Amino acid sequence: MIRVAVVDDHPALRAGLSTVLESEPELVLAGESNGDAENVWPMLNTTRPDLVLLDYHLPHGDGLQLCYRIKQEVPAPKVIIFTAYASPALALPAALAHADGLLGKGVGARDLFSAIRDVHDGERLLPPISRSALEGAHDQLDADDRALMGMLLDGSSEADIARTFRRDPRDIRNAVRRMLSTLRIDVPAAQAI
Repeated sequence: MIRVAVVDDHPALRAGLSTVLESEPELVLAGESNGDAENVWPMLNTTRPDLVLLDYHLPHGDGLQLCYRIKQEVPAPKVIIFTAYASPALALPAALAHADGLLGKGVGARDLFSAIRDVHDGERLLPPISRSALEGAHDQLDADDRALMGMLLDGSSEADIARTFRRDPRDIRNAVRRMLSTLRIDVPAAQAI
């Protein structure tokens, strides 16, 4: 069984996903949250899901920042950024947030089930990061953050980066949060569902 938690601010979408997940024998809805900090952490700590379907656009927060925080937990669940705005432009910030996948809300149930299984089994489902995305990030970030981004994308752990730069690991985590804010893609409200 794969225990899945859903974090999305739209009640109808959460209800629909609950119904869809219950129709698949290997999947079970472990919990759900609207993404508010006051209820998302208790839900995640109580249910301990294997995988989180996490909306990118949350009214009281940022899905990528939340993803990054979730991935700091031990043990960390797998996280799929599940958004109407799934595009290759999100690949770089999703990778920096340690997301395991990026999936559009318009996918059919079979593709959703397949993505959940693949990510649960260790596959990363992120689009390739384009050269233009890297160049755009390079222009937006300062020199230290560019070096940090490069090391993260090459697979270095934050602990290794902290040792390399002789900095406190908290400084590295703060730098990643700053990069996620800088590289955030604003989604028009009409597309944020």
